[in-house]
Amino acid sequence: MLKQVQYCGTVFFLLTLVYITRIVLSEIFEDESSEVDEWLEQNDLGDYKKLFKDLGISTLSGCGSPENMERLPELPASEERRLRRAAHVLQQRLVLRQWLATHKLQHAYSKLLSLDVSSLEDVYWLEDTTARHVIDAKDFSAWSAARQSLPTGKEALQTLKSDLWSAVVKSSKHQDAWTWGGMLVVSISVCGLVTLAAMTQPSLAPEAKHSLLQYVTGKYLHPPSCKVEWGWEEPQPVGETMCFTVYCYQRNGQPYPICDTDELVVNISHGTRKIAAVVELGSGDPARAHTARVQFTVRSAGLYVIHVLIGGQSGCGGPARKWFAAGRPEARRSRVGRAPAALVCTAGRARRLHVHPRDRYDNPAPLDRPADQGFSIDISPLDGEGGEGGEGGEGAEGCAATFEYDAVNQRVSVALSFAAAGVFRAALRYDGALLHNGEFDCIVLTPGDAATVQRGLGARRGACYEARLLGARARRVLLVLSAKQLLVKDYFLRFIPKRITSFRLCPSTKLVLSPRARGAAPGGELTLEDGVQPALRLWAAQRDLLAATFTQLLVANCGGEDCFKNKQDFFYSEVRKAHARHPHERLALRVRRADLLRSSLRATRHFAPADWCRSFDVSFEGEQGVDWGGVRREWFSLLCAQLFDARAGLFAAAQDAPAGLVRPNPAPDRPPHLKLKHFEFAGKVVGKCLYESALGGAYRQLVRARLARSFLAQLIGLRVHYKYFEQDDPELYLSKIKYILETDLDAEDVPEIYFADDVYDRAGRLVCTRDLVPGGAAIRVRNSSKLQYLDALAQWRLAARARAETDAFLRGLALLVPDHLLAIFDENELELLMCGTEEVCVADWRAHALVGGAGREWRRRLAWLWAAVGSFSAEERARLLQFTTGCAQLPPGGFRDLSPRFQITPAPTFGALPTAHTCFNQLCLPDYDSYEQLVRALLWAINEGGEGFGMI
Repeated sequence: MLKQVQYCGTVFFLLTLVYITRIVLSEIFEDESSEVDEWLEQNDLGDYKKLFKDLGISTLSGCGSPENMERLPELPASEERRLRRAAHVLQQRLVLRQWLATHKLQHAYSKLLSLDVSSLEDVYWLEDTTARHVIDAKDFSAWSAARQSLPTGKEALQTLKSDLWSAVVKSSKHQDAWTWGGMLVVSISVCGLVTLAAMTQPSLAPEAKHSLLQYVTGKYLHPPSCKVEWGWEEPQPVGETMCFTVYCYQRNGQPYPICDTDELVVNISHGTRKIAAVVELGSGDPARAHTARVQFTVRSAGLYVIHVLIGGQSGCGGPARKWFAAGRPEARRSRVGRAPAALVCTAGRARRLHVHPRDRYDNPAPLDRPADQGFSIDISPLDGEGGEGGEGGEGAEGCAATFEYDAVNQRVSVALSFAAAGVFRAALRYDGALLHNGEFDCIVLTPGDAATVQRGLGARRGACYEARLLGARARRVLLVLSAKQLLVKDYFLRFIPKRITSFRLCPSTKLVLSPRARGAAPGGELTLEDGVQPALRLWAAQRDLLAATFTQLLVANCGGEDCFKNKQDFFYSEVRKAHARHPHERLALRVRRADLLRSSLRATRHFAPADWCRSFDVSFEGEQGVDWGGVRREWFSLLCAQLFDARAGLFAAAQDAPAGLVRPNPAPDRPPHLKLKHFEFAGKVVGKCLYESALGGAYRQLVRARLARSFLAQLIGLRVHYKYFEQDDPELYLSKIKYILETDLDAEDVPEIYFADDVYDRAGRLVCTRDLVPGGAAIRVRNSSKLQYLDALAQWRLAARARAETDAFLRGLALLVPDHLLAIFDENELELLMCGTEEVCVADWRAHALVGGAGREWRRRLAWLWAAVGSFSAEERARLLQFTTGCAQLPPGGFRDLSPRFQITPAPTFGALPTAHTCFNQLCLPDYDSYEQLVRALLWAINEGGEGFGMI
């Protein structure tokens, strides 16, 4: 009887314990669930409570997780944006709370929220005077130290936020583990199963959502038991879409059918860059329901870290490291390390060049065979016929080349030698294909002539050469080459030199040597042209020495090798030298936010060049704050928006498109309060940005603008022609320029076009008709003169109409940047120098894209597209953007300000190349069998068809 009473008492005690534990844990679950419900209600998302519960999202970290947002079913675009926006804000707040907790300042979280400080970015802008109101005095030193520890770089800040978010998710899972672990301990106590205790280690606590029977039998997903089957052997070359398979198993070793709720995530990283991957769960074959197929695309050579997470746990033996090698060298990507000019050599002495082999994705490519078996050079004399070089490098008589591969520096050294003086044409090839910049002239001088050229370069008044000007008014002239220009002087009264014209010594100025007939007298004919003024034909007795002097000076002005990085380094070095005497001390600059342009112009109106070289300490009236660099960056960003935004009126886009490429707005069209001084001020601001960038580090400033190619061309002294219409005014190009190019203007049934252009006001009323040439209104355009007409139209519309505005801008720019330095760049390089290569953000792209179509197959195709874009290099993303919109640059506000909005629509074709409607920023995506096929088609379209192929 006593044993029965003891037994009943024990049972009653255990049941009571279970009941109490159930109540406590239920309250914990309800608290967590109530937080989610409260968050949904606060964001007016209460209708989605049931959806979140069905998806198992029961914690705030789960609500802010981007992965969980991807699991949501298809919703209306506006609702999906609201959900994503609310989740993003929540994630930023949780990251801020975790950062505060890391520095033991978690008690200040709610007070900071009251000041609208809800992210780490907001911490940058919170002034100390404001922070003192919410941070206790004893904690303020810790707050200041924490704030100082924040990184200044965008990438470093993003890395910190990623680490903090990982800590938030990990903390949430530990809480889950403790909760379920408590229930498990109680269950073990009730059942008395001692043997089960050995099986339920803490690492299994997150799996506690399974029943006790599942634990006993091992019938649940066990991440450490999962395996990976790699579909390749190392090292694999870059450029392919790689695929591996994850096999999921239960604790008892049986296959586990994987599904979306198991939260299988694959993280792939290459250095600091995250690589997007496509994960396809299960299979149509029931025998493979336990597999997950993962695909990703490799572009950059090097080490990749692949980490498979299942339910937040590391699976498949932890992170795997895979090495991918560069592909075979490609001629169109490989470059010759030389200046953008002829090569000057001395007869009898070897001249060495370096070739940098690159694969198709611009990775340094090792050679798999001797250099002379892949590389070859053709050398032929400019004057008369000559032989061609073969694999051994033998070319014209007395010319030779040897190739050696430097495995350490991954480059090929080419030693050229010439037995006699002369001018030769050389062409470097790889497997028969010409290298990117592999065609060049070689000017070979005798040792005596080489010494003469060196003496001329050191002369105080420059190197002088006599020549004869050819043409209708042939006469004797003097050519004077100095460090910055080439002067052409006439002889007044037969002995007094008088300047005729001049050419800047920059890459846009070409000195073209004409072949010399066999047996002709020493010397030869040459042509000088810069694309702006009429070309000059000359005959010089010392033609080769003149060309060698011109080349040496041009190389000195361009900084060596013809690549953007070398030009940029040379430019920054020269800008620093030009202002070496100006100290970079702090200079207070106080402006009004509400009247930024006018107050900034007034504050700097008396600044000398030395003042512009000082470090601006910017402050906004009525705002308290210390400029640690953030206020200055904000001032530059806001000022560039007011200067270069088409809606402001100072600069304008074609057809009044607010997101188009901008150029100076001429006087009749711009608001009357905007004067030439505003353009000069804009030039000074751009010059200040370039000067700050030359100082490097935290001082670097980029110009937030989308400048027209024709305007950039004028900044570097190039002549504007009709081809600039294609990018600067695509609507005019499609409606008029292309029509004229493709139409027979001599036919009788076509409308008559004359050398004149109608000028309209902003209301569309005809103001006047402008002659493009003298008497142009009476000169009809024919087939023989259509190109002359189009160039005259480009000169008027893109240059002459805003000549005064462009000149004012150049005056301001020249205050800080010597004009000859900009001339070493082309238009694209100048845009890169001024505006930088702002990384195209895939998340921003995806958030603001308008997507048409519906259905499961279309959603899968979209997932493939975004994974492909995520795996692209920065250059490939820019190419895709240019393929779709006609421009590789985004407005200052990113895709949000792109007009029209970026659109993705299904194309009614299968396996074809994607097409684009650039007028509507629309990408038409056909259907594909697989992710690999989509990537292949997309890359082919943007690389081979980016200038017309598949574009409408």
